[in-house]
Amino acid sequence: MSSFADLGLPEAVISTLAANGIDSPFPIQAATLPDSLAGRDVLGRGRTGSGKTYAFLLPVVSRLASTAGERRPGKPRALILAPTRELVAQIDAALAPLAAATNLKSVTIFGGVGAGPQIDKLRKGVDIVIACPGRLEDHVQQRHADLSAVEITVLDEADHMADLGFLPPVKRLLDKTPNRCQRLLFSATLDGGVDVLIKRYLHDPITHSVDSEQSPVNEMAHHVLHVDNAARFEVLSDLAASPGRTIVFARTKHGAKGLARKLNARGVPAVELHGNLSQNARTRNLAAFSDGTAAVMVATDIAARGIHVDDITLVVHADPPVEHKAYLHRSGRTARAGNEGTVVTLMIDAQVADVRTLTRKAGVKPTITKFNGTSHPVLLEIAPGERSFTGGIVMDVPEQPQRNSAPRRRPAGDGRSSANPRSGNRGGSGGGGGQRGNRSRGGQTRSYSTSSSSSSGRSGGSRAN
Repeated sequence: MSSFADLGLPEAVISTLAANGIDSPFPIQAATLPDSLAGRDVLGRGRTGSGKTYAFLLPVVSRLASTAGERRPGKPRALILAPTRELVAQIDAALAPLAAATNLKSVTIFGGVGAGPQIDKLRKGVDIVIACPGRLEDHVQQRHADLSAVEITVLDEADHMADLGFLPPVKRLLDKTPNRCQRLLFSATLDGGVDVLIKRYLHDPITHSVDSEQSPVNEMAHHVLHVDNAARFEVLSDLAASPGRTIVFARTKHGAKGLARKLNARGVPAVELHGNLSQNARTRNLAAFSDGTAAVMVATDIAARGIHVDDITLVVHADPPVEHKAYLHRSGRTARAGNEGTVVTLMIDAQVADVRTLTRKAGVKPTITKFNGTSHPVLLEIAPGERSFTGGIVMDVPEQPQRNSAPRRRPAGDGRSSANPRSGNRGGSGGGGGQRGNRSRGGQTRSYSTSSSSSSGRSGGSRAN
């Protein structure tokens, strides 16, 4: 396998990667870097967790570091567009040590927070803008940002931007970048709306695909639990109370909120993540999940793309997603970077045909278990370990979506959660034996605020390979 040195990265970049425990490239990085470092337009396709973030950050940093010049107010030299605020923050966290080592400055731009700090950074001059389309377009229209000096443009999770309806602002932004600037597009799929971007904006691109669109991660174990509707909460809470980090996907924002509250009432520390939370509450809840304060995150599809938290051992589809791409993106929160993981779909009688079609299109052959009642030995096989119901989090502050303080907003591209969430109910029974890592619950109920209008930070425990 090629090393980062073999690929021609600057020594400062290689040393920084090594200091962060990154010694060798992932397949998508090894495949794309020779072309992207040479200045070619690149299409990179790989599943979530395949290493796409460094595949585009490394050429961006290497190119800008080799042609360092005076920063000009409002005129960045690199533009990275992503569909969600969480993903922007993850990219920024991965970029930070690389930028520090090469004397580059960046700014994150997205809605849901004050525009003033973003404008101040743009005026002082930055090399790299990492942005959701809507808020950046506001800054461009108000002449706080000028994209005419951009040398390299990245579209991350391009298919998700297409799914969320962000293509119009993306096109308007790309139209303001130089026609011949280098463009890198990374995505889990390269179809539909993504193909429109490819044909319009990329010049003679070379495509690198490191896996099949439909192939699941080999290290994932897939299960479908066929349960009665009345038993869903019992089964779910049993799984959620097992050791390790768990993400539960619900269909709607209301469902995610209600399910998190039920799990906490049951004694399982859980936080919610969906579009009805302020940015600060979303950041705080993700931090609680990352640092172990909450063992469970109940999320809508907003989390299926932009959240990369280490060591998620279990993903539960409380409500089966509508289409197979959503199944793969959700499931990709576990079994990242070669680690093992388990994916469970809860299915009632009315969903049998839909789930059968869903898993077939996703290229998955799950183990299907039918329940009579609320318990089954398979629960301990899926999620070994002693169940703990002793440390719920009191979510005692009502959600108040934070109003955007930018003078103008465009709903299609603001990086907010336009994705569909999902709902579900559960409760749980105990179990014993086995292991899956320790889950800290503290033995008592803790008070925790899930919504706030205070300034936000970025959570720890994330990864963005």
